[in-house]
Amino acid sequence: MKREYIQIRCSIYEKKLLKRRAARAGISLSEYLRSTAFERNIIERITPEQLEYYRMLVQYKNNFARISSMFKKRDPKLAATVEKLAEEIRNHLKNFKK
Repeated sequence: MKREYIQIRCSIYEKKLLKRRAARAGISLSEYLRSTAFERNIIERITPEQLEYYRMLVQYKNNFARISSMFKKRDPKLAATVEKLAEEIRNHLKNFKK
């Protein structure tokens, strides 16, 4: 049970920033401050807009992979370039999941 209080001083801007970060992580300001103080990994929640962008990137990656397969015999250089782009998108998606 948490019964002890700790007070800290900060500017209005810092307080707003801390509250915004806590809200993005979906936790209270107190929990956010405790987590950062104990160096715990804080994961922000994904907004609906970010989720839509993620879905769009997945679709682009799939489309570029298909285009690359279509051009492998006709233009191997173009196919390699498109495959490289699909791989870059795939790497960004992997980082996004972390």
